[in-house]
Amino acid sequence: MKRPDDASRGAALTDLVLDLFRLNSLLLITGDRLVADLGLTSARWQVLGAIAQADRPQPVAWLARDMGANRQNVQRIVNDLHADGIVDFAANPHHRRAKLVILTERGRKIYDEAVGRWTPLARDLAAGLSGVEIEAAQRLMKTLRERLEGLSEDKPDALV
Repeated sequence: MKRPDDASRGAALTDLVLDLFRLNSLLLITGDRLVADLGLTSARWQVLGAIAQADRPQPVAWLARDMGANRQNVQRIVNDLHADGIVDFAANPHHRRAKLVILTERGRKIYDEAVGRWTPLARDLAAGLSGVEIEAAQRLMKTLRERLEGLSEDKPDALV
């Protein structure tokens, strides 16, 4: 059996990345529609999820790192969530200025409602896909993410 050469694998990966861009856009649009009446956008929901899923309260910089996002963008969203009473800040025993971000009771209810709306949609989207297919896709995306993270850390000028 003939193995694909580097050029054809690169072309296939490029096609995959273009599909991922399209999928990301559709996920953002769908997420925005799903949670708009909760006062959320996909971006706000993503930050809210990072806060809710964290093992313990974290400062904005850690949330941004865990999300693979820009710290300034996460800070802006956290500030908006705070203004809406969805998150609050707590003292950080390790850093005087970098407050810890915590969900308020209102924030927890909004997050739980958003997840409750997503769960049946996720089941519908997963219909007809095997667990093996989903896990393989997740492994592939994780590998690509890790390689890109390594590239940006090892060769920061390579991404300019």
